[in-house]
Amino acid sequence: MRVAQFAEFGGPQALRLEEVAEPTPGPNDVLIKVTAVGLNFFDTLLLRNQYQVSPPLPFSPGAEVAGTIEGLGASVTDLEVGQRVVAYIGGNGCREKVVTKAKNVIPIPEGVSEEIAAGIPITYGTALHALKDRAKLKPDETVAVLGAAGGAGLAAVEIAKLMGARVIAVASSGDKLAFAREHGVDEGINYETEDLKARLKQLTLPKGVDVLYDPVGGIYAEPSLRAMAWEGRYLVLGFASGTIPKIPLNLVMLKGCAIIGVFWTSFVERYPEQHRANMALLLDWCRQGMIVPHIHASFALIETAKALSLIEGRKVTGKVIVNPQR
Repeated sequence: MRVAQFAEFGGPQALRLEEVAEPTPGPNDVLIKVTAVGLNFFDTLLLRNQYQVSPPLPFSPGAEVAGTIEGLGASVTDLEVGQRVVAYIGGNGCREKVVTKAKNVIPIPEGVSEEIAAGIPITYGTALHALKDRAKLKPDETVAVLGAAGGAGLAAVEIAKLMGARVIAVASSGDKLAFAREHGVDEGINYETEDLKARLKQLTLPKGVDVLYDPVGGIYAEPSLRAMAWEGRYLVLGFASGTIPKIPLNLVMLKGCAIIGVFWTSFVERYPEQHRANMALLLDWCRQGMIVPHIHASFALIETAKALSLIEGRKVTGKVIVNPQR
């Protein structure tokens, strides 16, 4: 079967389309014919060995997959061949078929495409976990989302609006802010042309920002923190800027606010049943049209490097999908 994988670090150009043996499911596994793989920014970091962990080589990008079950392990009794499923598998998704533990897969409801389902687990799963489980977001609170036009940011925008929050989008261009407004944001800030701290404070007078959703880090962290409300919650999700910020802790004390780490993959491992409940809720919201993941583009397996280059170059709004059957 075909796989898109890399045997050395070096960015998207290190990817090669290769033939490998088809996997066989173990007793507790399922074999999935993959028709959609969701790509994420951290895939680009893995390719350059700049992520928190180094992947074992050779390795394929793609940690979330959707498709049809083609085979079942002998001990799997609650799933069926031919069933459409979505799964977070951690990596090695850009291949025609994958094997994963049956406990990892979640049935896709009727009316939800496999492309859409593959764009749900990481960005929307992280957003729901961050805002519901970690921040305990309340209706009518204000959420500011950094990088609001990207896949992670758009998911946070939609989830926050569903939970009844007022949402401020922060992005790097007018076009990206206009795109975010199409997904329901109430206000927008262009940090390239506006003072981020001043505008956040102005838009949230007299209280400040209740919840800050930050997958970006870098130079935008401190001005955002300075605009936080008393007992606000600053959610740390990642560092897409490439720089881990150094935070003056006196600001945390003076504002009585909390800096909260959100490590979704560890949450999935530690609380699998809560993760499954979150996923079922997200897929049902998707079925009802309450959330509408935006697919920026879908690529054939041979175009995986091109797709990742777009993500790395910050040229993507929403999700990028690879179809290994193409």
